[in-house]
Amino acid sequence: MQKGKFYEDFAVGQVYRHQLGRTIGEADNRWFSLLTMNTNQLHFNADYAKKSQHGQELVNSGLTVALVLGLSVADVSQNAIANLGWKEIRLTAPVFVGDTLYGESIIIGLRSSASRPKAGIVTCATRGINQRGEEVLDFERTFMVWRSEADAIPYFPEPTTPFRSPGAAAVAPSAPGLEDS
Repeated sequence: MQKGKFYEDFAVGQVYRHQLGRTIGEADNRWFSLLTMNTNQLHFNADYAKKSQHGQELVNSGLTVALVLGLSVADVSQNAIANLGWKEIRLTAPVFVGDTLYGESIIIGLRSSASRPKAGIVTCATRGINQRGEEVLDFERTFMVWRSEADAIPYFPEPTTPFRSPGAAAVAPSAPGLEDS
């Protein structure tokens, strides 16, 4: 069973308040900054950051964008074939270690794909909000998503051995399309 929304499931004006929130930890910020070679000490040197205008470590803006994008996937792009672009990414408030981010998206555009008849193009505006309800960023994203008639990509490999429960005999799964053994 394919999860997520298909092109036909979207309508301009739909708003999605993404179900998960995510608290940013110190390690998240430091590892992301160092992994991406961001050498601005505001992101990983507590002593340096304490002396800055913020008085504490600032969360890497790349992490903030990636996190809010990730929060939106289950609702809007689980069945995406490809991201086609982002525009007007705006960082509207600082994010600090310990902040919890939430996201919401609104569908602002739909069109058929000229190159792939079994896909459509969706454009949404997404914003991130912290635990106090303050917007911390917004962006517009366009992606290609499958239509419902497209052949689903299998997301779970076919097991090569029967399912075994500790202390029980081997049991073959009984799902549509699987043979009993």
